[in-house]
Amino acid sequence: MPDPADTERRLTALEARVDDVAAEARAARQDAIAARHLAAAHDRDLADLGVKVDANRRAINALGVQTAARFDRIDERFEQIDVRFEQIDERFNRLEAAMHAGFAETGRGFAEMRGRLDGAAAGYQHIVELLTTLLRDDQR
Repeated sequence: MPDPADTERRLTALEARVDDVAAEARAARQDAIAARHLAAAHDRDLADLGVKVDANRRAINALGVQTAARFDRIDERFEQIDVRFEQIDERFNRLEAAMHAGFAETGRGFAEMRGRLDGAAAGYQHIVELLTTLLRDDQR
């Protein structure tokens, strides 16, 4: 049979060990509760971050759509401006051609008038010569 003093010592040691194990179990349970709390907080943080990332992604996509629509409108305006410039260029070319034709006609008119004035001047010169000849003949 075991010694009662030894049994008492062993029982006291066992109780101390059970108290230590119980304390460790309580600490482990507290650690597990804290870990679950941290994990839940982490999951909420990740979920919040996911919501924020999704919101940012939607905002960026909306900005992309708006920007593309604005560039489409700008492209349409530039196309309208290009058409207008082509129309202006055509009108300018027609006006330039009409101006050159008008100057050419004016040049021909001036040449014709010059010819007529030269003819008239030659006629006047002939009249002067005839008058001069008559006056000389009368004075003789």
